[in-house]
Amino acid sequence: MRKINHILNIFLAFAIVACGGNESSTISTILADGDMESIRAKKKELTTQLKKVEVDIALLDSAIEANSGDSNIPLITALEVKAQEFVHYVELQGDVTTRQNVLIYPEVAGVMIKTYVEEGDKVKKGQLLATIDDGGLSNQLIQMKTQLSLAETTYERQKRLWDQKIGSEIQYLQAKASYESQKAAVDQMESQLRKFSMRAPFDGIVDDVIKDQGTVVAPGGPGSEVFRVVNLSKMYIETLVPETYITSVTKGKKVKVFFPILNETIESFVRETGNYINPNNRSFAVQIPVPNKSGNVKPNLTARVHINDYRKDAALLIPQSAISENSEGEQYAYVVTNINKDNVAVAKKTIITTGKTQGDIIEVLSGISDGQSIIIEGARSVKDGQGVKILNY
Repeated sequence: MRKINHILNIFLAFAIVACGGNESSTISTILADGDMESIRAKKKELTTQLKKVEVDIALLDSAIEANSGDSNIPLITALEVKAQEFVHYVELQGDVTTRQNVLIYPEVAGVMIKTYVEEGDKVKKGQLLATIDDGGLSNQLIQMKTQLSLAETTYERQKRLWDQKIGSEIQYLQAKASYESQKAAVDQMESQLRKFSMRAPFDGIVDDVIKDQGTVVAPGGPGSEVFRVVNLSKMYIETLVPETYITSVTKGKKVKVFFPILNETIESFVRETGNYINPNNRSFAVQIPVPNKSGNVKPNLTARVHINDYRKDAALLIPQSAISENSEGEQYAYVVTNINKDNVAVAKKTIITTGKTQGDIIEVLSGISDGQSIIIEGARSVKDGQGVKILNY
């Protein structure tokens, strides 16, 4: 084997020297002409030749190492690349909100004489929350209803008489007008009295009782609110999506929502996408409904939103750690070939193109085929064409 190596080294040296003499003369001529296009073309040609020679030398070195039983052969681990489903998600931040989260204000001024709910109570739409002293208006309503009853009776009697052509028409019309006027007055008083009763605007939970029973309340601006009622069953997350995803993040796309505080993940979907691109941050809004059977999700809770923007049934996925980049910006990985019975193989450098990433995994679009094996551990220490020993085969 030493004899073979010696002969090979002599042959390579001879070839390099022989080529070097001719190239030196040619290069001198090109340099003398001073044509920059010719100089660049020659440089490109020699660079290509150099790369080919380096590959050939590496292959020869690998063959020598493989046949000599060299114990210094690199040890690597390999992964067989198989086509599999790839579901990609774009990760965003969002906050939980609800349209049914309101502060309830009094419509009239007065003493809040009775509260019927406490914080945390579940309420139904229209349920009475509190009453305000009406200042005697309810007593007036009782009197007005008594007068209404009398006016109604008088009107009905006059109507029966008038239908029988008994009595004058003016009596009938006066009775009718009196009844209708009294009924309108009662309706108006009832409407006024309803303002002294504070009711739930929708089904929900009393989140806060801001004013205590016996407090004087009045309509107005900040500070006059009495209750906060929240509906925890109709919440959603609104988040901003960069405009680059406008064709891939669409209505109906699957969404995974993770709440760091709760350490809980739920599945949902994109319910609505905005029709406006914000010129300040070049993004559009999406809404994601949040199921909340447990009741643990609260408004303003922070969430990590993962929206599905890409899916492929048969994708080639490899760890990002297996990929390197050359000086020209090309990505490459090492494919193992010519695997023998002793798990000794040859590492072949392969230029690849990649797609989307998900965590530590990246999709390979070209350069690697289904069923090929790539170097995972040890990829940084091998060379193109070098012999390697696979540990996990």
